[in-house]
Amino acid sequence: MKKIVSQTKKLLKGRTWLSLMILGVALLVELISAAQYYYTKSILEEELETRAASEIVTKAILVKGMLNTTEGVLNSHVDDLKQLIKEPQEIGDALESIVEANPYFNGLGLAFKPGYYDDEDDLFEPWAFNINNEIKVMKDIAKRGGHDYTTLNFYTQPIATGKPYWSDPYIDYDVTKKFITTYSIPLRDSRDSIAAVAGIDLSLSWLSDTLNNRHIYPSSFCLLLTDDGKLISQPASNHPRHCDFDDAIRLINDSTVHRRVVTNTKINVIEFKSEKDGEDACVFFHHMKGNPHWQVAVVCYDNEVFGQLDKMRFRILLLMILGFALLGYIIYRFFKNNNQLIRSETDRQRIEGELQVAQRIQSEMLPHASVDHSNIDIASTLVAAREVGGDIYDYFIRDDKLFFAIGDASGKGVPSALVMSVTHSLFRAIGSRESNPMRIMQLINHAVCQGNDSSMFVTFFIGVLDLPTGRMHYCNAGHDTPLIISDTASKLNVKPNLPLGVMEDWQYDGQEAQLQPNNIFLLYTDGLTEAMNSTRQQFGLTRVISQANANAGVSPQRLLDNVLREVHTFVGDAEQSDDLTMLAIKYMPTTETFILSREISITNDLRHVETVNDWVEEVCHKLSMSESNTSSMKLAVEEAVVNVINYAYPAGETGDISIEATATAMALKFKITDSGVSFAPTDAPDVDTSLSAEERRIGGLGIFLVRQLMDTINYERIDGKNVLTLTKLR
Repeated sequence: MKKIVSQTKKLLKGRTWLSLMILGVALLVELISAAQYYYTKSILEEELETRAASEIVTKAILVKGMLNTTEGVLNSHVDDLKQLIKEPQEIGDALESIVEANPYFNGLGLAFKPGYYDDEDDLFEPWAFNINNEIKVMKDIAKRGGHDYTTLNFYTQPIATGKPYWSDPYIDYDVTKKFITTYSIPLRDSRDSIAAVAGIDLSLSWLSDTLNNRHIYPSSFCLLLTDDGKLISQPASNHPRHCDFDDAIRLINDSTVHRRVVTNTKINVIEFKSEKDGEDACVFFHHMKGNPHWQVAVVCYDNEVFGQLDKMRFRILLLMILGFALLGYIIYRFFKNNNQLIRSETDRQRIEGELQVAQRIQSEMLPHASVDHSNIDIASTLVAAREVGGDIYDYFIRDDKLFFAIGDASGKGVPSALVMSVTHSLFRAIGSRESNPMRIMQLINHAVCQGNDSSMFVTFFIGVLDLPTGRMHYCNAGHDTPLIISDTASKLNVKPNLPLGVMEDWQYDGQEAQLQPNNIFLLYTDGLTEAMNSTRQQFGLTRVISQANANAGVSPQRLLDNVLREVHTFVGDAEQSDDLTMLAIKYMPTTETFILSREISITNDLRHVETVNDWVEEVCHKLSMSESNTSSMKLAVEEAVVNVINYAYPAGETGDISIEATATAMALKFKITDSGVSFAPTDAPDVDTSLSAEERRIGGLGIFLVRQLMDTINYERIDGKNVLTLTKLR
């Protein structure tokens, strides 16, 4: 009996210890799960704040960009508008011309101070409107429609302060029936007295699409409010949370409601519950910098931010309870290992998915469509060795020049793909404003070297091909030497230079070459020459040149297809060890049929400018161009010629300037040639017209104006002469 009792006690004691062990493990696991839950939740909260702040900044930049464009257009015409003060009878035609040249604005007008013209009525307000792409001019809407503008903010504020002013948005019931805002500035006459207020109307119909495109969460939405909290833009009526925007506006305007500031930002956050379904939500909001001082707000819902986390926690708890109740410690261990296996598989699938997304993004960065220009034919191919790689190529056309590049980042996989993505973005961004490949390479190298602790480097080749002449400027940064294929293939003369990311202060050398008609320019990465077969023998440059010779005269696409087929035949079943990229450019200049050709020569004397204007007007009339386009052509050519007169020749030195006008069925071109010092006006950075006259740097407005008036401008230094070509499509 004692033995049975003893064994029973031991069994009970063992069960007790086992129960306590299971309970202790269960409590420990639950504590770990709770800690992980709250830690993960805090990370998601931080991510939500970061993403909301980023969205607010992004939306503010988009809105501010359109407002700055509006300010820039009006400010660029200030001098023209001031001249109109002396000639009130020409105001209507001038306003119509400006509105016609800027079709994305709603209207432009002048509101004169009462009684400014003694022989006019007390109020004088000429205005031009863009109504459904039709320009309508009202010589005096104050007189015609009884419009008393002296009581409106767009007029009273600039008069009172002497500064520009953005009005609160309003509906223009009188004319356009659109929701608009007006940017107005005071205009001073020759006596430096405010004579009138110039205003430009901007339709706000684009705001809703801009603010509510690509939200951080499906149910989140954006609002735009005035400085005092009045609604400017709201989510679409079919938005699932449309009913909550009134609550968000009320909370933003209620200063007594508790709010906090996102860490390291000035963005305010207010937490609230949706009246529709009681869901917890947050509204993030912040004022835009400068004027107008509007507010951008983003509303997000907790169920989207933390919903999956709560579901995951509930499922884990349920599995734990079932496991401990049914099988105890052993089943618990089984589920723990099984969960680890599931997490590992999930991580593997997630990594594979992320790599697939990265591969798609990297592929989408490459240019897929051929360029729209008759002088060239382009083909390209990129065969990646892994999901993502370090090879890249790019090309685009700006100012009648083909900008192209090819590169290869050191290493393989994700690190090299990230470095190359940055390099590609820098090429696009810098190439959009800079035309010299040597300076483009210099600026990219400076950026790549910043914070390059991993010592990654990039071999890169940049070329800029002038499409009318075939003159090519290029710069190489340690990349494989390209080939020029005519009847036979030959290597381009290149200075190797150091790759990008090696030395920040390295001075890159630029070079020039002349492409002849039907030449093919072949660029490639070392994945072509170093492709290996099963015996580890490389394809080599000799085979590349041999294939180029064998395919001379074929199209760029066929050339690449044949070379790639030969590489695959050579490699056989061997695994690809590196990315293989090729870019082929065929130069095919076309012969244009001119319907008009005129030429005039002058010396660098400003007195000849009027002669040039008359000549341009004669050319435009021969082509039956409208008065508006004729005025634009005269102004653009005048600005370019004056620029040459002022800067091409040293002071006191007489020099010749030749201006040639040629017209085809598609375009009118003015080619301005001089023998002065080398200077490239197209390399001048764009003028920041949002700055005041005191803050803006001196110069640059002339070429800025020419860019606005012409479709393309192209500069080349040919045989010791500056050649500037202005093109206007007909």
